[in-house]
Amino acid sequence: MITIKPFKALRPSAQFATHVASLPYDVMNRAEAKQQVQGNPHSFLHITRSEINLPESTDAYDESVYKSAAENLRSFISRGVLFQENKDCYYIYRLIMNGRSQSGLVCVSSVEDYNNGLIKKHEFTRPVKENDRINHIYHTKAQTGNVFLAYKNVDVIDTIISNWQESRSPIYDFTAPDGIQHSVWVVNTDEVVAQITEAFAANVPATYIADGHHRAASAAKSRQRFAENNQEVNADFFLTTLFPSNQLHIMDYNRVVKDLNGHTTTQVLEKLNEQFTVSLVGKDVFKPEQIHEFGMYLDGNWYKLVSKDNTYNTDPIGVLDVTILQDNILEPVFGIKDQRTDSRIDFVGGIRGLQELADRVDSGDMAVAFSLYPVSIQQLFDISDSGNVMPPKSTWFEPKLRDGLLTHLIQ
Repeated sequence: MITIKPFKALRPSAQFATHVASLPYDVMNRAEAKQQVQGNPHSFLHITRSEINLPESTDAYDESVYKSAAENLRSFISRGVLFQENKDCYYIYRLIMNGRSQSGLVCVSSVEDYNNGLIKKHEFTRPVKENDRINHIYHTKAQTGNVFLAYKNVDVIDTIISNWQESRSPIYDFTAPDGIQHSVWVVNTDEVVAQITEAFAANVPATYIADGHHRAASAAKSRQRFAENNQEVNADFFLTTLFPSNQLHIMDYNRVVKDLNGHTTTQVLEKLNEQFTVSLVGKDVFKPEQIHEFGMYLDGNWYKLVSKDNTYNTDPIGVLDVTILQDNILEPVFGIKDQRTDSRIDFVGGIRGLQELADRVDSGDMAVAFSLYPVSIQQLFDISDSGNVMPPKSTWFEPKLRDGLLTHLIQ
């Protein structure tokens, strides 16, 4: 069974909460992050993306960036923007998007559980992104990025969480500019804290990384970094929010490709006809309505692609649409062998809408775009349980937790 613990969160004073709360550091580029903080000295992006306060020539991975992050964190604390809870607590984080609600438990999870496979992965990580967050954790002595974990829902846990929400008022309750409502409750009575700890220990054999593979890997590896540098800190646990599977929603995660690999539009369509039934849709955006159905935007038109029978494997990995896209389109037609390393491909989360795909192509930035049907939560569980991994950028979870509302200090 998994091990979770309450913790003393570093969090905003109530009057600063809406100003501090920021989108996760990894869902925007440097220019977008810089725009986000305009006129807001309290944005947590000053800590998670501290390069925005340095000269444009500063490399995002330069040591000065991490030192600046640590300085900014100390400044937020000294100015009273952030304070640390005086006792170990759990926290309940509820998000409401388009009328759909999901509530998760914010806690710290065991690095040993991660290393031993009780916190299950479904994606590979990239060393450069791992090292970025390892350096950030090492210099700030804080885990500022929340790892979004899923678990197979348990009635007794659902009841404990809902009862607390109904009987208490949230410490934060606001709607962000993107329309998503964020509410946070502090669970601070010893009795209920113990009930939650025991309920997870008795009923949850594993958790699954939904969003935050790099944050989890970095948290685990930063413990080794502290030890190697004789830093006497407790880095055995890391910041997580655990959501029951029956409340989660996975969106599509789409692709755009830089060029046609030397082919003409006619040649691309001819090659695709070997593995797919290809239909011209026209100018209207095409959104796949079921598995093994794809949209393609090419040369000003949308096409519907449907996989032909016996053109893909039926094992848990082979049956995924992201795998079919790789095996039957990206590699054989466009020459993309590894989506993690090929600079000719980019990924567009479903939250941006399918028009974003057409815009990227029409602008000349990209040559072709593909829309996919979302992976299901059961597929994620099945693949994680089998010890396999999905192709990169297979799942996009919405809504996103805001950074800065709850931070774990390594002490």
